[in-house]
Amino acid sequence: MAIDPPPAEAAADDTFELYDLRVEVTAPPGARVLCGAKPGDHFELRGEMLHLPPGQGFSIYSLAALLPLLPAKQRATHANDWMSTDAEVACPDPNCPTRFRITRLGTRRFSHAATTAVPLTRP
Repeated sequence: MAIDPPPAEAAADDTFELYDLRVEVTAPPGARVLCGAKPGDHFELRGEMLHLPPGQGFSIYSLAALLPLLPAKQRATHANDWMSTDAEVACPDPNCPTRFRITRLGTRRFSHAATTAVPLTRP
């Protein structure tokens, strides 16, 4: 069965969407937190830009544990994929009880041409 080629305007469209993400620190009430975070501390990821609230820091070790997951969490996934359902990451310090909850916010549209120098080629 032949597939019709996309309309010219769709072929010229080089856009894609990514989720904005919010990563928030959670911890059991009264727990001794060792990573320097406080429950409620957070950052947002908008495209490739990380945004922290004014005056708030974030441990580089905690960030290092989260970074490999964030680009995958930004992309649309199948409903049955664990990336769609699992939202909490443990603190990398095994003695720290904190978790980092990753929440998908709205989507943001990007242009391929605006995000890379590599030209878009289509089969």
